[in-house]
Amino acid sequence: MNLLIVEDEIRLRTSLANNIPWEEHGIEIVGLAGRGLEALQLYRRSKPDIVLLDIRIPEMDGIELAREIMKANRLVKIIILSGYDNFSYAQSALEIGISKYLLKPAEDPEILQAVLDAAAQLRQELDRLYNQEALQQKWLQQLPNLQNNFFQNWMSGKYAAWEIGKYGGELQIDLPAEAQYAVVVLDMDPLSDEETRFDSKDASLLQFSLNSIVKEILADEHNVWVLTAPEGYTVLVFHSPLAEGSNRMMLAVNVRVTNLLSKVKDCLKLTASAGIGGETCGPEKLHLIYVQAIRALQGRVVYGPDIAIPYREQQQSADTWSMLPNYENNLEIAVETGDEEQAGQVLLALWESIVKADTVDDMQEWVLYFNSVLVRIIHRQGWRLKEVLGPDFEYLHHPQQLVTKEKIHAWLQRTVGRMIAHVRNQRESVNNQLVKKILQLVDKEIHTELTLLTVADRLYVNASYLSRLFKREMGTTFSAYVMEHKMERAKHVLQQGAKVSDAANQVGYRDVSYFTKVFRKFWGVTPGEMKR
Repeated sequence: MNLLIVEDEIRLRTSLANNIPWEEHGIEIVGLAGRGLEALQLYRRSKPDIVLLDIRIPEMDGIELAREIMKANRLVKIIILSGYDNFSYAQSALEIGISKYLLKPAEDPEILQAVLDAAAQLRQELDRLYNQEALQQKWLQQLPNLQNNFFQNWMSGKYAAWEIGKYGGELQIDLPAEAQYAVVVLDMDPLSDEETRFDSKDASLLQFSLNSIVKEILADEHNVWVLTAPEGYTVLVFHSPLAEGSNRMMLAVNVRVTNLLSKVKDCLKLTASAGIGGETCGPEKLHLIYVQAIRALQGRVVYGPDIAIPYREQQQSADTWSMLPNYENNLEIAVETGDEEQAGQVLLALWESIVKADTVDDMQEWVLYFNSVLVRIIHRQGWRLKEVLGPDFEYLHHPQQLVTKEKIHAWLQRTVGRMIAHVRNQRESVNNQLVKKILQLVDKEIHTELTLLTVADRLYVNASYLSRLFKREMGTTFSAYVMEHKMERAKHVLQQGAKVSDAANQVGYRDVSYFTKVFRKFWGVTPGEMKR
């Protein structure tokens, strides 16, 4: 469950965030706010499940803020934390459906229990909404086939731009003018060995359950379509006005998808993952972003399950994509995703064609054709042939050297293997560059209150993906790295003769007493003792 804390007193806000063991109880803090409008904006962006709310805050009081939040989401749970024993406040809170009304000074255990009770209540409501029997009944009902087929054909690149508008209008699909689109692909994660309720035979049921839950959650949102891909994936197609800007839209999509995965986990007690296309696009390029989203979903093999993964690889050109044969498409997708198993299957199908050739001319035709296919794939990625192919580059100029079927087979396997290795090296390079940007940002802005959420916003990715990437590359969590960096910097400036207050400011602590507490916990001595 996700929690937003709204409290104008900074020491209490910091204490609520850091002194209560939220993570031990499955609660993740997604934001801290000290003012009403700031809290409302943060809520709309992060969509938390629970809000811990001070009733007296600047810009708007807690009751007014609670009304706005509950107007947007009937399922959200709000806990009031008030220093005023006023019956009218409590009555207003009860009227709008506040889960709990606590009086300050409330103890940490009391606050924690109130949040856990709210989380339990929300889970019960979600269970009632999405119980297994209801999902099985929905499973027996067919989806609107014509609309779903339209989206499938659209994402396959089968329509020209004018056909998209024409067929969409005929099927009563409201396609907004002057819009940008983003694509997300969701899929249930593989079942663990400990799972006893379901097995491999239930894969279709679980995929349908995922689709049904997502449709239910997004039922009131008009900027997203939910459909089913031929492979069984749940696909989300978001749209927004061009004026919103690509980066802003992609950030909102990342946050929304992360929240969806959390809801699915609460409902099914199983995890799902998502792949997010790398950019927004016009309607005529939707099929390219769909391919990006599928390739991004493959990344859960690297980062693990229960994660939303944005596409981070080099974009591909689509000059002749829709004109290539199916097996050429499949080979290109296998290369771009680094999928050795799929590449092997495609090569096997291609090899069966070569085996059928029974004349020298036929063999030469096949070799020349496959040369052209591999060159097209490499060029579409923007790579240099010599860099990718290495010693096999000479066969492009002298294909006649491939004098036997065995040599041709070995050449195909080596070439595709080198292409897949090149993709993986590039992917690691992209990830390393992203981590490098994070480290540079921490070093440059060590004097601010850095959080994983703010850094993710700056880099236009979602926080869950950034957290896993950072842990994988650095061997430690982002918060632990920032804390160590701040404490090392504070120690250095203190030993150079700086005042304790100056050291606190230089590492982003405005409250000197809280800085002293954190410093002592980290180093075992106070800042004053360290200075001496």
